[in-house]
Amino acid sequence: MNMRIIYILLSAMLMASCGRSYKEEQELARAESIRLAKEDSAALKIGIIPTLDCLPLMVAKELCLFDSTGSDIRLKAFTSQLDCDDALMKGKIEGSVTDVVKAEWMKRKGFQLHYFSGTNAAWKLITNRMARISEMKQMSDKMVAMARFSATHLLAEMCTDSAKLKRDNVFLVQINDPNVCLKMLKNNEMDAMILPEPQATTAVIWKNPVMMDTQSKDIRLGCIVFEETSTLSQARRRQLADFTKAYNAAVDSINKHGIKNYADIIADYTKADKATIDRLPKTTFTHAAPPREKDLNMARRWLK
Repeated sequence: MNMRIIYILLSAMLMASCGRSYKEEQELARAESIRLAKEDSAALKIGIIPTLDCLPLMVAKELCLFDSTGSDIRLKAFTSQLDCDDALMKGKIEGSVTDVVKAEWMKRKGFQLHYFSGTNAAWKLITNRMARISEMKQMSDKMVAMARFSATHLLAEMCTDSAKLKRDNVFLVQINDPNVCLKMLKNNEMDAMILPEPQATTAVIWKNPVMMDTQSKDIRLGCIVFEETSTLSQARRRQLADFTKAYNAAVDSINKHGIKNYADIIADYTKADKATIDRLPKTTFTHAAPPREKDLNMARRWLK
């Protein structure tokens, strides 16, 4: 037999003997999957949404501030607060960026929460310029986008009550994703909506009127919460301490350099365009501290 053919056959046999069987490949894949699942379970996972109050967490991740602490801290991105809070209640994440209204609602449902910090989340009531609404009393028979049992729900009813409108005459429509809300505004599918930043600034750039701004009313309903049992073990407490350290370092960096210095991060996580980022209101972030009692009481009174 031709020596060249013999060499090829021997090489093929050798490679086959060195290769793994399908069963072995499956076992290795299963072992790797188990390993990754264990790592994910041990990690401290925090849910974020595409809003500006999540910027300190985004910056901490992108500047590797979490990694520098030595703790395995991971961000899980969701498109809406509802999905984020749902993941928290199902045990898929340990923490969530949410608001005190939704947090108090979850607690009333028997879910045990620990308030890590308040945030500087702000919302604006934006009306569709095509609806030609110039004052609050003209909101009667209009559709307002909000998310049920959240800050946007409270704020929508607060605006309705301030104009002495019957709540049944204002149609509150549940739209959970702020970027979907924005698209609906652009397509004239909604008369008004309660928007966070940066979506609110985009709506203003599109020449839609602002009827209410929580910043001017000293209302701070944003917060970060953790599931109560995730704060009990020594390992989790160490992770939370490291998370606090990284969070505060990110806050210091943002306040020193300004939010526009992190335009790429904002664009990547929130999908805001350059015009929006250039027009974002001046924002000062604060170190981790519990939500104010007045804001918690506001949420509790409304939920009653």
